[in-house]
Amino acid sequence: MESIVSFLSNISWWAYIFIALLALAIRDMLQKNHTIQHNFPIVGHLRYLIEKVGPEFRQYIVSNNREELPFNRRQRAWIYASAKKENNFQGFGSDQDFTSPGYVFIKQALLPHHLAPDHPNVLNPSMIPSAKIIGKNRKNPYRPKSVVNISGMSYGSLSAAAIESLNIGAAKFGCYHNTGEGGLSNYHKKGADVVLNIGTAYFGVRDENGNFVLEKLVELVKANPCIKMIEFKLSQGAKPGKGGVLPASKLTKELAEIRGVPMGKDIISPSYHSAFKTIPELVELIENIATATGLPTGIKAAVGKTDLWEELAKIMNHSEKGPDFITIDGGEGGTGAAPPSFADHVSLPWVFGFSKVYQIFQKHELTKKITFIASGKLGLPDTAVMAFAMGADIINVGREAMLSIGCIQAQVCHTNTCPTGIATQNKWLQSGVNPALKSERFYNYIKTLNKEILEISHACGYEHPCQFTMDDLELSMGDSNKTTSLSETYGYQKSKVYFEGIKN
Repeated sequence: MESIVSFLSNISWWAYIFIALLALAIRDMLQKNHTIQHNFPIVGHLRYLIEKVGPEFRQYIVSNNREELPFNRRQRAWIYASAKKENNFQGFGSDQDFTSPGYVFIKQALLPHHLAPDHPNVLNPSMIPSAKIIGKNRKNPYRPKSVVNISGMSYGSLSAAAIESLNIGAAKFGCYHNTGEGGLSNYHKKGADVVLNIGTAYFGVRDENGNFVLEKLVELVKANPCIKMIEFKLSQGAKPGKGGVLPASKLTKELAEIRGVPMGKDIISPSYHSAFKTIPELVELIENIATATGLPTGIKAAVGKTDLWEELAKIMNHSEKGPDFITIDGGEGGTGAAPPSFADHVSLPWVFGFSKVYQIFQKHELTKKITFIASGKLGLPDTAVMAFAMGADIINVGREAMLSIGCIQAQVCHTNTCPTGIATQNKWLQSGVNPALKSERFYNYIKTLNKEILEISHACGYEHPCQFTMDDLELSMGDSNKTTSLSETYGYQKSKVYFEGIKN
């Protein structure tokens, strides 16, 4: 005993520090609750320390809460707090500049909407099913159980653990999960409804030459009843009109099997589809797919020129054929990497692109037949309400969903070095993502988002967000404190949506 005491007394205090740090590092690597600490033992604690004391310093020496992009600090803080079931309120008033051009005002009613004691939202204040049934004339029409759902993000773009986390959380809440163009993986099959996204490379439903094979799609749908809709991606907001490359170095055996591609080769996603070249051919393909699978079939695209949108609307008006839903993606971008010239300048932002396309289909009296899905930084209550007021029936969230499971907006999605393990295939980095915990975080976020959308709807006198009109929101013009309604700003009034009331 004396020898042990003598040994310890002779150890330098530096050794004690080393032993303590070693113990902390081991503890960090073994725990699964904090991805950053797991992936970066010891130094990962600095991130949480800086985050904790950051507001006190930033107001003096760094940017303010509203300056950062794509998502500013206030927006990220709301998502983080909602995901963790922490206090997401704001004290001492708003720090927004209400007179800045484009600032959105939501006009509440003098008397809010009153819920009857037996109303479904009394027991479930976050339940908002879609007001529209998608594909009424198809064999298997679909009504989404939530007006907010997960946007297309592929396995390969996101890690397996991230996809699994989102799917489990989606299953718990009741929203659907779009696969992205990377194909249907096992991580998409954890209980949630699935929208199968098909891009220009036809991953999972292609032959060895990369051509679309309808028979493979039919087999995939039959084998996976979780697939509720099919979405053809014509373009995406991150890089509209541009293809992509999955380097051979990043291609794993699992990814190759899911996508139906050979190992050892760079996998090219063309900028255009080979299954159709014209709008009439696109309409014919949609009808063939919907007939063969029985599922609602639609398209996703970013918006630039509108001449082909006009052609599509005319064909649909005359033939009663065409997509059951249209997803409009904003040029604001997403997880997909792109050259700065594309990310910054090609394609219209969501608010401009959607308003142009909506007016085209409104002119041809098609807005009641089509479900409009909106995607592009709309995963916050105020932006979601604006989208509903402009004619969107459903909101898809992508980066906001990533933030809810731990994304810190490092903006390195394209480098395979995502520090949170969400947008990487690096085994070590993604090992810090605990699906059991992260799925709960996504569930909390999507539940809170729906709840606040519904609360704003009630404050404005409505039972459902589909009832918002473009006169319910005004924009600051920045001149002499003048404001104008959305209808004045964009030159149209949203078509009235037939709504029977929220039902269990």
